[in-house]
Amino acid sequence: MTTDRSDVDRARSELAATVEAIEYKLNVPKRASESIERLRKENPIALAGIAVGVAVTIRGTVWGIVRLIRR
Repeated sequence: MTTDRSDVDRARSELAATVEAIEYKLNVPKRASESIERLRKENPIALAGIAVGVAVTIRGTVWGIVRLIRR
């Protein structure tokens, strides 16, 4: 059985592309930073609103935990 060299090269490039796609999909920190950077460029007010919302949520959670502990 002989395999044409171009078939092997094509299969390798397809495999490499698939591995790169899987690696990108599993690299959540990189994708998150890309999303934040895109949001910062496209809509900085929304990014500020999200940051304020996260800060308020964290503050409320900490406040609730402290209140439960002090009872």
